[in-house]
Amino acid sequence: MIKAVRGTRDLLPPDTALWNFVERKVREVFARYNYQEIRTPVFESTELFSRGVGEETDIVSKEMFTWEDKARAASEKTQSLTLRPENTAGVVRAYIEHELGRSGLLQKLYYIGPQFRRERPQKGRYRQFFQIGAEVIGPQTAGSELPMRDAEALDMLTSLMDAVGLKGWTLYLNSVGCQECRPRYNQALREALAGVKDKLCSDCQRRAETNPLRVLDCKVPEDQDIINALPKIAEYLDEGCRTHFAEVCAILDTLGVPYQVNPRMVRGLDYYTRTTFEFTHGELGAQSAMLGGGRYDGLSEQIGGPKAPGIGFAIGEDRLVLALQAQQTEAAEPLPAFVMPLGKGTNRHAMKLARELRSAGIAVDVSDESFRLKKSFETAEKLGAKYAVIVGENEVAADAFNVKDLKSGEQKTIARAELAAFLAG
Repeated sequence: MIKAVRGTRDLLPPDTALWNFVERKVREVFARYNYQEIRTPVFESTELFSRGVGEETDIVSKEMFTWEDKARAASEKTQSLTLRPENTAGVVRAYIEHELGRSGLLQKLYYIGPQFRRERPQKGRYRQFFQIGAEVIGPQTAGSELPMRDAEALDMLTSLMDAVGLKGWTLYLNSVGCQECRPRYNQALREALAGVKDKLCSDCQRRAETNPLRVLDCKVPEDQDIINALPKIAEYLDEGCRTHFAEVCAILDTLGVPYQVNPRMVRGLDYYTRTTFEFTHGELGAQSAMLGGGRYDGLSEQIGGPKAPGIGFAIGEDRLVLALQAQQTEAAEPLPAFVMPLGKGTNRHAMKLARELRSAGIAVDVSDESFRLKKSFETAEKLGAKYAVIVGENEVAADAFNVKDLKSGEQKTIARAELAAFLAG
């Protein structure tokens, strides 16, 4: 028997009802903040991620699904392609390619879709996983650098948590500085790591030489005491970065958005500048981060575009659904009606009635005239139907139908013209 590849899975009913509920709430909440949907390809040029995400990140160095797309003609070059491991770089690439900045307006974009990383599968972490993300990007004249943009994105996320009904989340916040002040911090890290790097994991020993900031992103428990003793980036921020972060915090305080400053949080991507953040949830265990993001003011220039400051985030939809399932959130709505044809020749009448109800916006399912009455009721209950609508010869002749409330057992005869309104109520 052929099975799904390790690290992938099938999403099946009734679980998909919760996924659809989350995505419906995302679209509703994001629309209130004037975000519009963007859809980018699931694979891109490998160069986009190596230049944008960073060669020394775990994503690029270890986790990407990459292959050589062979040339089909002598005039074509072989191209390295990669299944997208994240989507910010792709959205910024689309912003540049389609010259979205020419309008002079902020581009407030969101996406929902699969991402791919070659990593060890575990709870809430898959090789094909799903992200809900949003990006705010545009020219400086549109206010894309302002702290209020950071705060608005975080406010939108807390509104989304309320909309889906998730409790018990924690927002962690930090600033990782900018290209002006971060080199001083990197140098301080190199000096501090020089005497202790041999005690760290092999990945951190490599990072200490190539990209010391990535050491702070280490999740190895044995390394944490050493990492916690390293210099804090807040001590090296320049005046602009300190002021920017203070204003973000001040706006969140005004909005009543709860947060905790975490001076060790740097996130796992090199393009972040200034504000970075994570939402965590206790039901997710060791991998507690449910979503994260930050500001990326230099990413557009890194991949060959104009200056276009931005901020964005990605929600691990798999993890958000897990957290909702842990608190027993149910999104499946009961089936309003199960139409039950009874007697030879009633299938067509049942189908006609079902079509009328569906056209009126009522979800129904239909059994078969070969079903015995007992079997039809058993099927209706298994489907979770609220009402059973009986279509027999007498009902067809009278153009009125016997409707049974499957919870209370109460039965009524409802005229065809009134049936849709009754079921909808």
